Amino acid sequence: MLVELCFGYPERLIRAVGHPVVWIGGLIDWVDRKFNRDTDSADRRRAAGVVALLILLVGVGVIAVGVERVLWRVPFGLVATGVLASTLIAQRSLHRHVADVADALDQGGVAAGQLAVSRIVGRDTQALDSSGVARAAIESLAENFSDAVVAPVLWMVIAGLPGAALYKAINTADSMIGHRTPRHLAFGWAAARLDDLINLPASRLAALLLVGAAALSHDIRAGSAWQTVRRDAWRHRSPNAGYPEAAMAGALDLSLAGPRSDGGVQVEDVQMGDGRRAADSADIRRALTLYRRADAILIAALAIATAALIAPG
Repeated sequence: MLVELCFGYPERLIRAVGHPVVWIGGLIDWVDRKFNRDTDSADRRRAAGVVALLILLVGVGVIAVGVERVLWRVPFGLVATGVLASTLIAQRSLHRHVADVADALDQGGVAAGQLAVSRIVGRDTQALDSSGVARAAIESLAENFSDAVVAPVLWMVIAGLPGAALYKAINTADSMIGHRTPRHLAFGWAAARLDDLINLPASRLAALLLVGAAALSHDIRAGSAWQTVRRDAWRHRSPNAGYPEAAMAGALDLSLAGPRSDGGVQVEDVQMGDGRRAADSADIRRALTLYRRADAILIAALAIATAALIAPG
């Protein structure tokens, strides 16, 4: 986590060899083109989606286990494994992309904000006003704190590099083929359901970390964050996204989520929180402050746990 937080993934490396998630995405694109046939029935496409997901997981799992075993047999192999595993976390890039939305709203207005937020959300952004852009950025920050930070770290703790790699494969599959579109409604069913399942613990942990971060902030409401999680999180259409979103909404006195257009499909959802709908760039920056503190709590907890494990006796 510290390696990724300090250095991220260098742009020169992306241009030279790509990124592990992009490699995984390439495999997902291949199985989608290979197995998802428009002429097949819904049942056959659902079955094909299960087979494609198994191929993806076996391929990624075998490679990750092999790489980890090789690295652990060479000098400083554990350090190298940690550096490689850091590519599966997105603390730094998530912060940068969300901060870009706040900067775009301040410097270029609604149009610039729409363009910036379109890089981090899958929904239609052209119809969003400035408040809608700000809310979309904050919702993405909350959800991706769970999906792109807490979840890969949690599965890394449980199962090492393979655990984090398999998590990223499932999560990336959900983001690419887990949509309720005519092409992927049946084929992406398995990816979407498995992603929901493996994110259950991380989403709850992310909400707790955000509540804890709010408790450490004099200008953010921890009590409201906890109450909003308890009252609203389970009502979200996603079994996971509602938890960090509700925590963020309660902490910042906002109302997040609600109806939206996603990939041309109107998505009906309940609102998280009973605060303001009129969010702005200042609210995005307050959300980023909360995110940084929650991330710091996670890093500190891991450091304490590690020290306890390696302490003599």
